[in-house]
Amino acid sequence: MSRTAAETAASAVGLAIARGLTVATAESLTAGLVAATLADTPGASGMLQGGVVAYQNSVKARVLGVSVELLDAAGSVDGDVAAAMADGARRACGADVGVSTTGVAGPEPHGGKAVGTVFIGVATEQGSTSFGYSLAGERAAIREQACAAALERLLEALESRTYHA
Repeated sequence: MSRTAAETAASAVGLAIARGLTVATAESLTAGLVAATLADTPGASGMLQGGVVAYQNSVKARVLGVSVELLDAAGSVDGDVAAAMADGARRACGADVGVSTTGVAGPEPHGGKAVGTVFIGVATEQGSTSFGYSLAGERAAIREQACAAALERLLEALESRTYHA
């Protein structure tokens, strides 16, 4: 049986605190849902640095430092953009780990990308990466699934890394 987003968030919060790590979010598609889900966990203030809701490309570029050339070439729904957003959140908030979401929740396709196309970015001091998803459902369901996927990727990053105090 799979975990709920709240259970995954609780695991991520607990592990980050245990390892003395901080987390920041950059969210387009989920508009703060990832940060809010983490913050719903008691003790989250011990690891959640902050987050940026970057719905517009101008915010992705100006606040998160995503390359305007990349945004112009790839559009906002792209794996490289997700990776750059996560790195930008990490830098902007002074966090050890950044996690981001970008995608198309619908009801219409966006920038040539189908509804349900989602990218999750994860960044650490060792670099950034992204993961692509094709999710199904109505707008709210896609956003909730994207939030859950971001929390899973965050937890994986926290579990897989070796940190030295």
